[in-house]
Amino acid sequence: MATPPLNPLPKAALSSGFRLGRDQLITIVPVAVAAVVGTYLASRYLCGRSRPKSQVNPTINKDSPKVVHSFDMEDIGSKAVYCRCWRSKKFPYCDGAHTKHNEETGDNVGPLIIKKRDV
Repeated sequence: MATPPLNPLPKAALSSGFRLGRDQLITIVPVAVAAVVGTYLASRYLCGRSRPKSQVNPTINKDSPKVVHSFDMEDIGSKAVYCRCWRSKKFPYCDGAHTKHNEETGDNVGPLIIKKRDV
């Protein structure tokens, strides 16, 4: 059984007849831009608040507002190795904890080594 041929649609049905004038565009474009910018800023704000900032110091002297150590050069001796990863169990001295930290995080932190210059 053959299907009857389809009649072409009239030209008026092909176009929606929807046209925007210059006045409507002048109103719509700034509103659309403001909506896009507002949505972007709101998403940045909400995403930033939901994700806690990571801390460098996870455990050392957390009851203190600032962790500060001071050493006299005369007390150091010939060499001292200080922790910079904040993971050392002997903080402020390095115990090699940065090795595990670097493997877990992909970081490259190492100790601060202070030694007397060879004379």
